Amino acid sequence: MINKELTKRIISSLLLIPIAIFFITESNFLFTFFILICFLVTSYEWHMMSKKKSYYFFGLFFLIFSFYSAYVIRISTSGSYDYFISILLICISTDIGGYVFGNFFKGPKLTKISPKKTYSGVIGGYLLSIIFFNLALSSSFFLKNPKELTSEIFIFILLISTVSQLGDIIISYFKRLSKIKDTGKIIPGHGGLLDRIDGMIFAYPFAYLILKMNIF
Repeated sequence: MINKELTKRIISSLLLIPIAIFFITESNFLFTFFILICFLVTSYEWHMMSKKKSYYFFGLFFLIFSFYSAYVIRISTSGSYDYFISILLICISTDIGGYVFGNFFKGPKLTKISPKKTYSGVIGGYLLSIIFFNLALSSSFFLKNPKELTSEIFIFILLISTVSQLGDIIISYFKRLSKIKDTGKIIPGHGGLLDRIDGMIFAYPFAYLILKMNIF
């Protein structure tokens, strides 16, 4: 039987993902409005979680750079839409794969920092990101310019998935320091917005740096 938390996560995702896709794809103005709201909510959650901590301003500056990176990738770069959506799809599928595999297979814990993280979840995150993104590559439903899976794209998927999972662990570490379970309660089944996008706020700056260095 599906537990209540999982039910809430599924319902929230089914409602939020289409809304997010609408704002991301409809126009630059709506995207700018959407990402600004997300930045303000995330910054508020970080403020409430870390306002008395020594790393408070470092985290705030990182959030500014993170959202700036996402904004620049979507608005200002060549092939910006496909690149932005690619990162988003990899992060989402990594998160889903980690959650499903971790809860189904369980097994050894990955780290004490994030007690729910398991090795099976890590593997599941990689597998689902590769499978799902490979399907998305060949579909014009997700990308404006469908492509074939190449060795470079495969490495890119692994890198973004890895950074996304590390981001999840890092935010879990700061939550443990603040002795809280969730960064907020805005999303039923997920907690705060920062809980939902913890991997993305690390993945987009990483992808931005890759873009600037012309690695892929």
